[in-house]
Amino acid sequence: MKIRNKIATSFGLGLLLAVLPAQGIAALQQGAKAPDFTLNAAQGGKSFSLTLKQTLRNGPVVLYFFPAAFTPGCTMEAHLFAEANSQFNQLGARVIGVTAGNIDRVAEFSKSECRDKFAVAADPGAKVAVKYDTAMPGPNQTLISNRTSFVIAPDGTILLSYTDRNPQAHIEKTLAAVRAWNARRG
Repeated sequence: MKIRNKIATSFGLGLLLAVLPAQGIAALQQGAKAPDFTLNAAQGGKSFSLTLKQTLRNGPVVLYFFPAAFTPGCTMEAHLFAEANSQFNQLGARVIGVTAGNIDRVAEFSKSECRDKFAVAADPGAKVAVKYDTAMPGPNQTLISNRTSFVIAPDGTILLSYTDRNPQAHIEKTLAAVRAWNARRG
């Protein structure tokens, strides 16, 4: 019964995401200052407190919001970011995934789907997603994150803001933005 409910919930959420219009969702734009946040996160199943400002001290951050852990598109996106993680790291960037959800689910997702490669943060009530203008209606009148990726420079400036349901495009666009940032630095 538990598995059937999980599948039905994932299917229902997937159907909802398929019918919601992508256009009209205005995420924070390039050149804006990224709002700082502190969230409970996990990497490799181990929980910790993640602060954007502190992470930016080590270089640019690829911050990607996704609707729900363990749904088909979000699982695919996590796999793609995990596969590209070494490329981001070689360019000095760190990847952080954020989704509306609880830390236990995010910890499990970080281990199995993100393959221990990068941190995933739980954003209960999509409060951080609201600050980034990436929140959208979810099931039962809750807010969830739209599929939006940002590349944020160490000074907190948004270098890329990209919203698209295609998970593959997020990896390509964010890698290109990090490469361009590195090229400008010299």
